[in-house]
Amino acid sequence: MIKHKISLCVFAFTGSLAFGQTVNYGGLYIMPDTEMATLFSLENKNDAKVFNNGTLYVYSHLINDGVFDFREGGKLKNTGKTIFTSNQQQNISGSQLIRLNNIELNNSTAASAFHLSNGIAAQGDVEFIDGIVTYEEAKGAFAFLKGARAINPTDHSHVDGVVDKVGNEAFTFPIGNKQYFRPARITAPEKDTEVYEGEYKYKDAAFFEDKSNAAGVIKTLNTSEYWYVNKMSKEEKNVILELSWDERTTSPLVLENPESDLHIVRWDAAKKIWVDEGGIVDVETRTITTPTTVKGLGYFTLATVKTDWLLEGDVVIYNIVTADGDGVNDYFLIDNIQRFPNNSVQIFNRWGAKVFETKNYDSNGNVFDGHSKGKMTLNESEKLPSGTYYYVIVYEVVKDGVSRTIKKAGYLHLETN
Repeated sequence: MIKHKISLCVFAFTGSLAFGQTVNYGGLYIMPDTEMATLFSLENKNDAKVFNNGTLYVYSHLINDGVFDFREGGKLKNTGKTIFTSNQQQNISGSQLIRLNNIELNNSTAASAFHLSNGIAAQGDVEFIDGIVTYEEAKGAFAFLKGARAINPTDHSHVDGVVDKVGNEAFTFPIGNKQYFRPARITAPEKDTEVYEGEYKYKDAAFFEDKSNAAGVIKTLNTSEYWYVNKMSKEEKNVILELSWDERTTSPLVLENPESDLHIVRWDAAKKIWVDEGGIVDVETRTITTPTTVKGLGYFTLATVKTDWLLEGDVVIYNIVTADGDGVNDYFLIDNIQRFPNNSVQIFNRWGAKVFETKNYDSNGNVFDGHSKGKMTLNESEKLPSGTYYYVIVYEVVKDGVSRTIKKAGYLHLETN
């Protein structure tokens, strides 16, 4: 297939070149399999329109006061790519949102390669090759639309600021601060219209000055960094949060024994106290995940907990199953359930239909791994769809010759995609 190439010094029909700037006054459509490059600042005027379904190379600044978008549907699906590349800072400004399908960021400028004072809404893949994105607060914005993905963010290339995420897919926020990439990951929300936002801050001493109060179970607080994860609507918070630690940024005081006593904690603004959200630690990947959906949103950091304050011998329920065969969270883990063999586990979908039922859980591979199983369940042995489920665990505890029945219920998040 032949690709058409245009190296812009002048827009023959839609623009003109003046004082080293490419200006579009009319309509410009970059067709699929067409490449266009502009060596100078690209300005799209108030009533002008740009639709990019080809490949656009931007070597300087981009100013948009009109329509900057792409066409989609049919053969145009997933077409269009905008490549920002330079060895000098590129400013992305203007009064109107810029909507792009597939972006490549490749700029060797160290601290602030791409400076936003406008909004970018990205669909498709955003490839972080080189260069950090910064922006003016209250002016710039970087949003990932439904289905958009952040590809390979690193210390050298990420967003230093708030990132918005639209849709119901699991998402890793490509965020960082002071040239450190420190992501936060959320599991899939229930609705595809939900909007979450994430940000990371390092060495913000003033933040912790009035946020030092911690619940009694918290032993040592990581005061060198924090994350902000919030939801734009006031609906129920239904995500599980994953953070990580990094010896370069995380306080060494909380890393003495991370496997046993490192948890995620959240600032409860109403109570003005740090509260424990729990944590499942993976030492190999240096990640820590809340065992259930977070009880609230806002500011998070890491902390050690007083393990002797936690109940010993009781069951511990880890409310996430990622049935992808990677050896991590591949089944519904209920720690210590083997101590109470007289037990039963039932799992229901959000409509109340039973999808799993068994007795003597976790004996001889008797676990919930994302498949329907048991009497009167739906579609036995069928792989269930991702989503939020409801569990009921009943087990018998015998102490000093006295037997009593314990019943626990809650929500379980399943990912099978």
